[in-house]
Amino acid sequence: MPRLTISLPDRTHRALKETAARQNRSMGSIIEESLELRGVRPYDTAKEIVARARAKSGLTADEAMVLAVEETRRFREETSD
Repeated sequence: MPRLTISLPDRTHRALKETAARQNRSMGSIIEESLELRGVRPYDTAKEIVARARAKSGLTADEAMVLAVEETRRFREETSD
């Protein structure tokens, strides 16, 4: 498994370390879970989800792209407030 070095404020690092100890988990597993909950997933997974959605929607690839861009913009506008 690849390794990654990140910089965290001391307070965040202490909180992560304490949480990992309390939950008897590794800090890495908590970070990985947090990333997944924020929508960070492997490309293949996202590709499969899009393929299933496209198959069920009846949209062409171009129509699906237009809809995806519109929805992404709408979501970003809603969450940027």
